[in-house]
Amino acid sequence: MGERRRLRVGLLFGGRSPEHEISITTAASIAKEADPDRIEVVPIWITREGRWLRITGSAALAAMAGRLLGEREVRGLPLKEVLLSGASRGELVTVDGPRPEDEAPIDLLFPAIHGFGGEDGSVQGLARLADLPCVGAGILGSALGMDKISMKRIAATHGLPIVPFIEFTRAEWERSKEEIRAEIEGKTPPPVFVKPSGAGSSVGITKLSDFAGLEAAVLDAARYDYRILIEKGIDARELEVAVLGNDEPQASVVGEIVPGREFYDYRDKYLEEGSRAVIPAEISRETAETARGMAIRAFRALDLAGMARVDFLLDRANGSLYFNEVNTIPGFTPISMYPSLWQASGISYRDLITRLVELAVEHHRATRVETEPPAN
Repeated sequence: MGERRRLRVGLLFGGRSPEHEISITTAASIAKEADPDRIEVVPIWITREGRWLRITGSAALAAMAGRLLGEREVRGLPLKEVLLSGASRGELVTVDGPRPEDEAPIDLLFPAIHGFGGEDGSVQGLARLADLPCVGAGILGSALGMDKISMKRIAATHGLPIVPFIEFTRAEWERSKEEIRAEIEGKTPPPVFVKPSGAGSSVGITKLSDFAGLEAAVLDAARYDYRILIEKGIDARELEVAVLGNDEPQASVVGEIVPGREFYDYRDKYLEEGSRAVIPAEISRETAETARGMAIRAFRALDLAGMARVDFLLDRANGSLYFNEVNTIPGFTPISMYPSLWQASGISYRDLITRLVELAVEHHRATRVETEPPAN
């Protein structure tokens, strides 16, 4: 038997969402830890302006993999602007000329872009058009995973308990502010969470202990999405389960995030060191099995594939467990919750990257659409 060819993996990072810098950190970790015998990483930085810049040269990749980068450091590496060709599967076409003859097409995409423009079905649609495997969920699952309102509706129809919420659009708030405020105050007593429907990493989320700051919180959420939800706040522990697989997904052990602030917000996740992860979570075996089972149900209900981190709220008062949300491209540094949960479940960070690439190829084969017209 011949030697197995390494897969050329287009590692997409950066993007136009508020989580741009976090994405660079994620990609640097993946580039550093990917198995060099199985995977050839092709780093592609998507700038805040939407340009695709291929980071070229082995020295540049080593520099990227060797440290956690910020946007300034990425700009210091050798870059070449590229486009993904839909006419020739996996070919990266340089903007200022043809692809170098010695550079083979990429075999699949690995989006390490958090938030819109990477986690919401955009990149997944591009991969479908280019007929390329793509790590993680497909178009539908990615879109549902980013939209909290649609996600919660579907979860509820599949029997997953959710915290009550009220939804409205930015235009409806501007047109009927007083009516919406009255509905919120009548149906959802404080504390409440004000959230944009389609943002990640707790961007745009405000916790209110009274309604004095409601308008400011709504306007902040509306900066990130035109759909907004007001969710009842409960005194809860935050549990997380990592799911891995396609048609036969598996759930990790259950972990718990103990926030360093009032809730696990953007600053607590990325800018400060007050939060801590407890793996496995100190909960009963029954609660752990319920969470793991609910995570698999949510994964299937939302048409997910490859990976997802499923988050839950465990009510301190009565022990009720609520489905909160899924993250289809969760944080992915070696100390992030998703890889840490699998490390505790027996899968190393390097093996996890390899498995996700394998699952992407498998899912692409299973879902590939026949493009030839039917025979007469």
